Amino acid sequence: MDKQQKAFINRNIISGVLFGLGLVAFLDEAIFHQILHWHNFYDKSTTSVGLISDGVFHVFSWFATVGGLYLVADLRRRDAFFYPIWQGSVLFGGGAFNLYDGIIQHKIMRIHQIRYVENIIVYDVIWNLLAASLMLIGISIVLKSRRKVLDKK
Repeated sequence: MDKQQKAFINRNIISGVLFGLGLVAFLDEAIFHQILHWHNFYDKSTTSVGLISDGVFHVFSWFATVGGLYLVADLRRRDAFFYPIWQGSVLFGGGAFNLYDGIIQHKIMRIHQIRYVENIIVYDVIWNLLAASLMLIGISIVLKSRRKVLDKK
């Protein structure tokens, strides 16, 4: 495998991870913060601070999404966009965001919970298992697709 091909594969992965992070962060913010009102990004203060934190979180999600798509446009221009690798990376990035959110933000930092209910463990287990599953499926797709791309060259 030459250096340029390896760089293009890595760029597809970075692009997909960024897009996955941004997409899942956007869905989290839209569904759990705005529609369901289960929590804000930062729940340890006033409602106003919670809304501001949601705004900052929303900006992060869009920067990641746009950055990922910018890399896709560049890869397509160079005829080096490998959709299956990118797709697996999107799943990995989305799962990584949710696992980070579920473990670091929910449990270690305690800046918010998924939902404020008596039996939170049910929500935590489902959230983290889905996140880990997305990551494993994503890794599997990336590795399988990477082999196919390398075998063609």
